[in-house]
Formats: sequence, structure tokens, C-alpha cells
Amino acid sequence: MWKKNLAVLAAIGGAMLAIALPTSSTAAKAKPAAKTKWDGKTCYTCHDDIKALKEGTKHAKLGCDVCHDELKKHLDSGGEVKPVTRIDQTVCGKCHKYQFESFYKVDYEGQARKEKGVPTGRSPMMDKLLAPYGFTYEHNEPRGHAFMVTDQFVVDRFAGGRFQYKKRWWDVDAVGKTWNILEDKGPDFKMGETAKAGNPTCIQCKTSDHILKWKFLGDKDPRAKWDRTSDIIAVAKDTNNIMGCIHCHDPHGAQPRIVRDELINEIDKGAKMFSGKDGKTDLKVISFREGFRKIGVMQKVDSRMMCAQCHVEYACGKGFEFDSGKGIGYDDQRTNHMPLKQVNDLLTHYKRLNFYDFKHAVTGARLVKLQHPEAETYSGSVHDRNGIKCDDCHMPRMKDKSGKLFTSHMVIKPRNHVKEACLRCHPDSTVEKKLYQIDAIQNYIKGKMRKSEYWLGQLIDTYAEAKRFGVDETTLAKAREKHEEAHVLWEWWTAENSDGFHNPDLARDSLAASITASKEAVALLNKAIEEKTKKP
Repeated sequence: MWKKNLAVLAAIGGAMLAIALPTSSTAAKAKPAAKTKWDGKTCYTCHDDIKALKEGTKHAKLGCDVCHDELKKHLDSGGEVKPVTRIDQTVCGKCHKYQFESFYKVDYEGQARKEKGVPTGRSPMMDKLLAPYGFTYEHNEPRGHAFMVTDQFVVDRFAGGRFQYKKRWWDVDAVGKTWNILEDKGPDFKMGETAKAGNPTCIQCKTSDHILKWKFLGDKDPRAKWDRTSDIIAVAKDTNNIMGCIHCHDPHGAQPRIVRDELINEIDKGAKMFSGKDGKTDLKVISFREGFRKIGVMQKVDSRMMCAQCHVEYACGKGFEFDSGKGIGYDDQRTNHMPLKQVNDLLTHYKRLNFYDFKHAVTGARLVKLQHPEAETYSGSVHDRNGIKCDDCHMPRMKDKSGKLFTSHMVIKPRNHVKEACLRCHPDSTVEKKLYQIDAIQNYIKGKMRKSEYWLGQLIDTYAEAKRFGVDETTLAKAREKHEEAHVLWEWWTAENSDGFHNPDLARDSLAASITASKEAVALLNKAIEEKTKKP
């Protein structure tokens, strides 16, 4: 037995010695293969556009493998296998800790589920004025960016109540991955008094998850997983993160940028809203993969453009043509459109585009449903003319634990942070004085909004009465045109989120014009009713 064990030990010892001693074979003498260094020397050979973005910037020394996986497969396949791109904000958060943490910090000053269409809301008569549009089911004032996806999915107008918080109301302030917070009740689930609205274009503002899966302007393409016509539930289930750092910062070189396709499209076509005195912006449009997607890179930060990726009026839903009444589906690029026009020019623009969203339930007026036109409203205001940009008021500079300044990414309401937002430019004022002035502006504009709603309500009621009395179609058509005009001039300010503070003079003028248009329609209809009811 001991001889057998000795033989085994000898065999093992011999094997170990063979491993330890050098041999004369060529293979044994060769050095181990060097690990590929995923830097410019390796990647710029094919990606000269990335080289132009990255070289000489703060991110120049970062390897491509910081944000990309499976690079060897990509290289070995000659580019046929695409690398996996990590676009999660946590990648940026490793270096930009305080910006990342502030981005997800819950702003408890922005209330959840704050419905606009209630007596104390921004638009008490909304249900009447927007009937029968889906926003009448639930249309809330916005809260922090950390909730921009979950708030979209749980709202009563979106999916029939199908998506709910896993922990119900205890999750209303939960932040993080969408499907760690929400659950899907299934396709057969439908809550009472809800709608099944929503579209893929709208989601592109609220998340960066689809940036490599969505062709420029949302057109169909074999390379695109999603497009404007895609099933919205499937797109929602593939949406895990809120809008990320890469919406506004190019990851290759850290330059300020925009990625929202239609905003790039309109600026590239010559829109002047963000231009300097020379009539130009410094936006450089860069196209990737033969126009599959584009980005717009700036030399200097212009948060007006960065914020306008979402805070802008845009058409994203199905609609109809003004002249023919023909339906417009998601296959039409008009369902991904940003006019970049001021409120007084908007209706004319949409008539030229030949697009409206819905007909009013009572008057049949062809109405445009407005989104959140903060960028347009702010354009030309006193603050805009003085070079103040969105981040100056909404993203204050703060100090980290080491005393180093950084920009907070928890977007604040300046009204609640007057010292940080206002007194840097108005050092001779006080918190109390500025708050008093802000309240004066917003109180005044809210009053005009209420009066506009009242007269729109009068127009609708008088129109219904006129129909009952058999008023002629020519008169009714004139009243409908006045309704279309008054509606845009009113709803712009209900959709805009500053209660007029961004541009109080413009707010006052356009709301007054809305009231005038409604009064003219009421007078026209009352005159026709009076003639109909005259005794012979």
C-alpha cells in the first residue's frame, strides 16, 4: 500500500516540477497576451467622430470600457456585434456623487397627485373646457424629476390604472428603478373612470433608456426596437429609469448637449428661439449611424435648450387635419412635433401644419391640447433678455462636504428658495420683499386665468343654447373659430407651470385676448338667439 502511495506522490511531484521548470517549447516562452486597452488607440480607428468629442476634454482619460461592455466581441466581429452601452445614471454617479444624489433627492415641496381640475387647482373648469379629452381623467401639477416616469405610468389617463405602486400609497415618494416601484396588474385590469391613453413619443422626454433603440424622430427602422407606432405598454415595460445625465451631458467629453430628436430637428432647420444676437446658436448637430440618431453639442451650457427637451409645447398624440378632418396616426411625423412658437402665433402655426388634437364635446371646435411651454414662455422675458437661464434659478450652486461647489440637480421651485434663486442677482432685496413680488405676479395672472375660464364656459353654454334654438350653421361656425382662438390663449397658461411668473406681461396680454375672443363669440351667439326668439 505504501508503495502505491509513494508512486502517486512521485507522479504529483513530477508534474509540479514540470510546471515549475522552464522548457524549450516556443509556446512556453511566449509572454501572456496583453490586456486590450480600450482607449483612443484601439477605438478611434473606426470612431473618429467620438475622438472629436472626447480628445482634450475632462473625460479624455476615461477608457471606453467605463461605459461600454462586450468590446472584445465588438472588435473581433469587425463591428457586427454592437457593444453594450451602460446609460444608467449610477455610472456617472461614481465620479459625480453629489450631483447624482441631489438628482434623486425627493423634493417634498412638490406635492404628489395634485390635480389641476379641482376648485383649488390651477384649472378648476378643466373638465368642462377639455371635454372629452383624456386629460380630464387626471391632470396633475408636476413634481420632481425623480418621479417623471412613475407619475406618467400611474396617472389615471394612462393605462386604465393597470400600473400601480407595489406598496400602494406608501410608495408615492419611492425613487429608483421603475419596476422596483410599480407593478403591472395585467391587460384585463381596468379601474373605473380611467383612460387608456399614452404614446411612445411622450416617453422619450421622461427617460433616456431608449436613446439607442429609437431612430431620429421615431421613424420605423429595422435597427430600432421602438418607434412612434409601437405598443405603448411594451415601451413602458422596457422603461426602467428616469431621464438620465446623458440627456444633457455628452458622456464622451462631458460637453453640454441635447438629444431630444425634434428639438434638434427644429433648431437645425433654423428655429430662432435660442439664438444669440447674431441669429444663431452654437449648437453643432452630429449624426451617428447614417442618421439613425443625432445629438446637438454646445460649447457653452445653455440650459434653455437643455430644459426645452421636455419643457416645451409639442404634439405627440394622434390628431386630425383642420381642413379635411382626416385622422392623423402615429405613422405621421406630425405626432412628434415642437412648434417653438410663442402663444400668440401658435394657432396659426398648427393650422398651417394642419393638425389639431380633438373636437370639443359641446361646440365641436377643433382644439389643440397644449403641453408645458415653459421654454417658449420664458423666451423674450425680462430675465431672458438679461441672460438668466433656467439653471440660474432652478439649480442652485451648493457646497459638498469638502466645501467644493457643485450644481444641485434637484430642481427647485424658486418661490420656496428665494435666497438661493433670487438674492444672488438681487442682493439689495430681501426674501420677504421678493416673495411678496412673486405672489403679486402670480395672484394677478391666476385671476386672469380664472376669468378666461369663466368666459370660455359662457361661450360653451351659450353655444349649446344657440343650437337648441336652431341658430344657423354660419353663425355657429364663427363661434367655433372664436372658441379655437380663445382656447389656445387660455390653456397655454394652464399647461405652463409658473402661473405666469416666467413672462407676466405676455401672460396678461394673451389671457386678455382669450377673454375678448370668448366675449365676442358669446355676443355673436346671443344676438343670433335674440333674432330667433323675436316675436313676429
